[in-house]
Amino acid sequence: MANAKEILEQNRQSWNTVAHHFNGKDALPSYGPYTQTEEELKLFEDLQGKRVLEIGYGSGHSLKYMASRGAKELWGVDLSDSQKNAAEELLKDQNPQLFCAAMETDINLPKHYFDYVYSIYAIGWTTDLSVTFKLIYSYLKDGGSLIFSWDHPLYANLKSENGRVHLEGSYQLEGEKLMENFKGEKVDMVIHRRKMATYINELINAGFSIDTVIESDVSAAFEKEEAEVSDRYYSLYKARKFPTTMIIKASKRS
Repeated sequence: MANAKEILEQNRQSWNTVAHHFNGKDALPSYGPYTQTEEELKLFEDLQGKRVLEIGYGSGHSLKYMASRGAKELWGVDLSDSQKNAAEELLKDQNPQLFCAAMETDINLPKHYFDYVYSIYAIGWTTDLSVTFKLIYSYLKDGGSLIFSWDHPLYANLKSENGRVHLEGSYQLEGEKLMENFKGEKVDMVIHRRKMATYINELINAGFSIDTVIESDVSAAFEKEEAEVSDRYYSLYKARKFPTTMIIKASKRS
């Protein structure tokens, strides 16, 4: 497999191609597919006048949500130039500080500055989870919080065939995985598979205190929706059997 620098460059080019598929998707108040929302979970406290930094801001819709909740300063880091252009257009009236860079790279963002650092379905793309969490820790004020969501680590090993969900491959096996023709485009992406314990232990190693770990239920918005049998990767049928998403909140204690 290529080295981290090569992976990041390949993923950057691929994200520039597929970015349009994610315009407004996986953005707050949603934490992920069929997942409980911020309105249901209330993980963020009062955002009025707060400084927030998003890791993997995508099309900018989560930052727009933060602005609607009263956040004073909007900052973001994303690997894709296309995403940066889309977010700048969406947020042109909010004066955000947006950067195009890898989350595992120190680009001299302010240290001990942010009330919240958050990431919605992006943190798992890092090539170096340890460095990423340590950088995020350095960005936060004492008492500040990191909140992030990602695929439940076991979810990628769950396959559905004719409505029967079973385990495929090894959850124990961590490392790089090549995804070909991502989103049906002629691009390849490299993602890292990690266990739940890896995320939690790397947070602890970075200095964080774990506040809550959520294996999300299905959002109440789907309560009356019938879950037809489906073998799609994300489906309401599958989500009612196993959480699509993990959500973790961790704090930098003073």
